[in-house]
Amino acid sequence: MNKKGLLVVYTGCSGVGKGTIMKEMLQKESSLRLSVSATTRDPRPGETHGKEYFFVSREEFKEMINNNKFLEYAQYADNFYGTPKDAVEEMLNQGLNVILEIEVQGGLQVLEKCPDCLSIFIVPPSMEELENRLRGRGTEPNDVIEKRMEAAKTEMTFTNRYDYVVMNDKVDTAVEEIISLIKKEQDKRNS
Repeated sequence: MNKKGLLVVYTGCSGVGKGTIMKEMLQKESSLRLSVSATTRDPRPGETHGKEYFFVSREEFKEMINNNKFLEYAQYADNFYGTPKDAVEEMLNQGLNVILEIEVQGGLQVLEKCPDCLSIFIVPPSMEELENRLRGRGTEPNDVIEKRMEAAKTEMTFTNRYDYVVMNDKVDTAVEEIISLIKKEQDKRNS
């Protein structure tokens, strides 16, 4: 029988590079699976329904909440985000390591419900660098960037609630550090 996979809560401020790190990790590690979240925000250019997110209406999202279909959910920057729990359980039962790339509020919910998960918080080298990255995306107007920066200041106060804090100064270094943490945690649990 397969050993159950490891649930990894992976979070950090908007614009810190979570998605970039994630793409690299998924290419390097065949045992990793990314949980696809549902969101009420509009797709960014190049995003596909079912791949980066399940893009749903506010009404659909609220129905999923009422039917207890989320492992966690949160409102962030005027949109809702949530992790559909059935798909996560299915992958864990197949022995796969499932990464929840989620907002900080959602991460805290999962830590309450799943205290045995591995939790990792990604931080920027500085708040100035975080703002540069958000502006460099060119995907959001100034008022949204300002909201994200305000949210980031609050989110950074929760780093002490996570098992590990990883700085994303260089993507390759962050990727290697996270993969190493996942392997270390798996070895510890399997011994």
